[in-house]
Amino acid sequence: MPTTTPAHDARVAKLIFASFYPHYVTKVEKKGRTKEELHQVLEWLTGFNEEKLQQLIDDRVTVEEFFAQATINPNAHLIKGVICGYRIEDIETKLTREARYMDKLVDELAKGRKMEKILRQA
Repeated sequence: MPTTTPAHDARVAKLIFASFYPHYVTKVEKKGRTKEELHQVLEWLTGFNEEKLQQLIDDRVTVEEFFAQATINPNAHLIKGVICGYRIEDIETKLTREARYMDKLVDELAKGRKMEKILRQA
């Protein structure tokens, strides 16, 4: 599987969190999960509570700015698998890997995985 390219990493870094966050909400709600569960997953990964998430959305921060302010969960390295055609554990660029962690957690939530599994507690 290919690792990411510098151009790919640059594109990910410049994405506006507020532009894809609504898609996360739609994705999980369509599958019977809640916005609250989404926020729980995002808070586990980043340390951001609901108020901070809303501020980041309102400020239209980039993915780069979003993760620069995040406190990544020490168990995030346990998130493995393929997302968007990339094996997460093989992504060398820290920022891109963190963004893909977030994508993977949202995917797992939408697929009905148990919360304690998503939050890497078991």
